[in-house]
Amino acid sequence: MPAARQTLPPPPESRGRSLRLSAPRRLVCDLLHVARTVPTVPVQRVMDVSRVAAARERAGRSVGWCALFVKAFALAARDTPALRRAYLTYPRPRLYEHPFSTASVAVEREFEGEPGVFFAHLPAPDAAPLPALDAALRWHKTAPVREAFGFGLGFARLPRPVRRLAWWYLANVRGNRKAQFLGTFGVSVYSALGAESLHPLSPLTTTLNYGVVGPDGRVPVRLVYDHRVMDGATVARALAAIEEALNTAIAVELADLVPAAGVEPPHLKFLGRSA
Repeated sequence: MPAARQTLPPPPESRGRSLRLSAPRRLVCDLLHVARTVPTVPVQRVMDVSRVAAARERAGRSVGWCALFVKAFALAARDTPALRRAYLTYPRPRLYEHPFSTASVAVEREFEGEPGVFFAHLPAPDAAPLPALDAALRWHKTAPVREAFGFGLGFARLPRPVRRLAWWYLANVRGNRKAQFLGTFGVSVYSALGAESLHPLSPLTTTLNYGVVGPDGRVPVRLVYDHRVMDGATVARALAAIEEALNTAIAVELADLVPAAGVEPPHLKFLGRSA
């Protein structure tokens, strides 16, 4: 005997609603508009960071992993000029090399009831003490959004043609302005949520991304790079240099922090507050 026909309840009202793009969404849309012109390739290295992880535990986890990776990358970039270069197209294709690194770290903040991605700019992180670097990152994560990212919010309210022209100018014409307003390398991480991006998009030459640090001290680390600026072997060596910096200079600096546990870190003005 055939089964009785099953019916579903009638669907609810099928009309949705139209939502305007918030300022953070406009910023991301503009960034992706530029990033789609950058031919990027990801390279991964599984790093053993057990030594720096142990030093971090002894220091009471006073410095977050993001600050450690930011400084390690900047230390590697001291000896690898390609990590401080950018490809420019106007008035002719060429490379621009910045004298120091500026990190652009993606930070999720809630703005007007909606989560959004903003970017904390940290100039010369290789010269900053780890506590000051970590304090600067924490400030961008906790300060009022309009205070920490007021410039970006104001920029996002400009008409789209004006924004797109400004993005094109920064990405293609003036290398020093690109480093100042966009950074020389990006960091996009959400491993604290138990996930990782495989190929983050960015208008910058390199973007660093890492996963969850395992109990054995091993962690997958990716560097997404602009193939117009450098080749894969350069990136592979850069990843090895980052791992070495973590387990040597960074681990030693963390060890020196142990006697000073509980002491207030230096003021983040050491780095400056970039909009």
